[in-house]
Formats: sequence, C-alpha cells, structure tokens
Amino acid sequence: MNTDYNGKNKFKSSNVIRSFQYAIQGITHTLMKERNMQIHVSISVIVVFVSFILKLSAIEWLFILFAIGGVFALELVNTAIERIVDLVTKEYHPLAKQAKDIAAGAAFIYSILSVIVGIIIFLPKIL
Repeated sequence: MNTDYNGKNKFKSSNVIRSFQYAIQGITHTLMKERNMQIHVSISVIVVFVSFILKLSAIEWLFILFAIGGVFALELVNTAIERIVDLVTKEYHPLAKQAKDIAAGAAFIYSILSVIVGIIIFLPKIL
C-alpha cells in the first residue's frame, strides 16, 4: 500500500503537483538571482545550439545533456547549501566557510568535467 507511517496516501496528485511547483520555484529563483546559474544557462543554450548545427549522434547528445543537467543540479545544491549556512549563522565561522567552499567545489569539478566532455565531442567536429 502506498501510505506513509501516518497512514496517509503519499501519492495524492495535489501533493505531487505542489512538490513540482516548489521545485520549479526553486529553479526559477536560482536562475533569477544566482549569477553562476545564469552563466551556466547561457553557455548551455550556446552548447545546445552548436550541438544541433554539428548534428551530434544520440550518444553524444546523452553526454551533453548529462553534463548540462549535472551542472544545473549541482549549482542548485550549492545554492541550497549556501542558503542553509547563511540561515544558521550570519557571523564568520571556519566550518560555515568550508561548507560553502566544498559545495562550490563540487559544482566547479562537475563544470570542469562538462567542459572536458564538450572538448572531446566538439573539437574533432570543428577541426
């Protein structure tokens, strides 16, 4: 049976729709307020446009889409961690800085990986 520990139906359509709405609000807020997300989206639009022009294979498209989606997802997680840390403390604390830096590092590593994937896919086609 699809119930939670309180016996409530956890798959009610209104709850699912509401959770999608909250997710879209989070994405929209991050896109509107976070410079890094705006940069990622701008670059992604260019990458998708170039991908159409170069007629990528299905496998190449998969790599490009996973690279783009992964960067977006990690940037959202990074932003969430930054917000939580800011909520917990307004004062400088070395652990708060580490938490923010580590989250940013994860997004940065995936961004670098995405650039490498792009180079591997696009460079031979351009040359």
